[in-house]
Amino acid sequence: MNDKEVEKLILAERKRQREGLELIPSENYVSADVLTALGSEFTNKYSEGYPGKRYYGGQDFTDKVETLAIERAKKLFGSDHANVQPHSGAPANVAVYFAWLEPGDTVMGMRLDHGGHLTHGHPVTTMAKLYKFVRYGIGNLETGEIDYDLMREVALKEKPKILLAGFSGYPRNLDYAKFAKIGNEVGALLMADMAHIAGLIAGKALPNPFDYGFHVMTTTTHKTLRGPRGGMILTKGTPGNPLKAVEKTFDNLPTLIDREVFPGFQGGPHMNNTAAKAVALGEAAKPEFQDYAQQILKNAKKLADEMMSRGFKLVTNGTDNHLIMADVYQSFKVDGREVQDILDKVNLSANCNSIPDDPLPPFRPSGLRLGTPAMTTRGLKEEHMAQIAEWIAQAIKNRNDDKILNKLSIEVKEFSLQFPLPSDKNRCL
Repeated sequence: MNDKEVEKLILAERKRQREGLELIPSENYVSADVLTALGSEFTNKYSEGYPGKRYYGGQDFTDKVETLAIERAKKLFGSDHANVQPHSGAPANVAVYFAWLEPGDTVMGMRLDHGGHLTHGHPVTTMAKLYKFVRYGIGNLETGEIDYDLMREVALKEKPKILLAGFSGYPRNLDYAKFAKIGNEVGALLMADMAHIAGLIAGKALPNPFDYGFHVMTTTTHKTLRGPRGGMILTKGTPGNPLKAVEKTFDNLPTLIDREVFPGFQGGPHMNNTAAKAVALGEAAKPEFQDYAQQILKNAKKLADEMMSRGFKLVTNGTDNHLIMADVYQSFKVDGREVQDILDKVNLSANCNSIPDDPLPPFRPSGLRLGTPAMTTRGLKEEHMAQIAEWIAQAIKNRNDDKILNKLSIEVKEFSLQFPLPSDKNRCL
């Protein structure tokens, strides 16, 4: 590489990833094949429009690679239609909102402090200025059970146009049947934001919302799906002409969504990213990906148990999926931001996060969010979780002792180097 400044930073980041463990549940490691696609000549190509309906010439191979990604996505998730052009999960959600809603319409989503996502209606977002968001949350903070009775009560009163299932910090499973029953009762579009668990659904480790009558699913293509950073929208329905004005009905949902992605919000898709999505979707269709998805859950449950045995108070007292939410303030009288910084010193990456009814401010919350997708990609199993829990506990308890923190850092580094990154092979830099 001729640009030595950038090369130095790339190599430094690669070294950081090799010598540490990624515990952030929304992060993962992609394969060498995904990285190759991201750096391919598809980077050079503008492709506004959709396969067969582009606004530039020279589209023979862009059409083929996008069609391949679409067909792989449909088969993997059991959908009738897929739009693989969104640049990330947030734009995917926004496209669905604009496709189905009019300004002032109501959306019902999970409270941010109970595990929801910013795009599910937090007041700081632009969408909250356009639409009315009402929220549901956890009814029992010990078990994590959502208060579905209250959800129904609010839905009957507010008549949301969209009932949104999904989360970014909820350690339990959602009851899609209850969502569907409530949504159908009020005539809402059933939307599932599966950004965090799409890989677990693809790997048949967790239920698929489409099996319960959901109309649309949005997701990122990274996280548990282990692809490039991007987004995707899947629907049940028959696709039409994406530029044709149509009535808003469930049957026309694919058309409405396609029209909002392009030309509504985006111009040219990033075709190198589309190619990388196709690679990742192909990898997720392989039998070994199902083993991977199951191992994520096994590792998460074991890590949760090991942390609780070391004095960590976990939100919902455990996990059913890939993520764990620890109340480190209640456990050790230290806020999540400080714990995040402490773990960075010992080569462990996690992120601070608000917890339900958090007494601390968002920038220095009580919670620490961590998960197992990335470490599972590198080959870690249940027998390794006790050591990770011990490193986390020791780092927190000895946070003011640089000598011990340095010792822990060396231990984590030596351990991590035993598990190569999946992209270490076939690299030219």
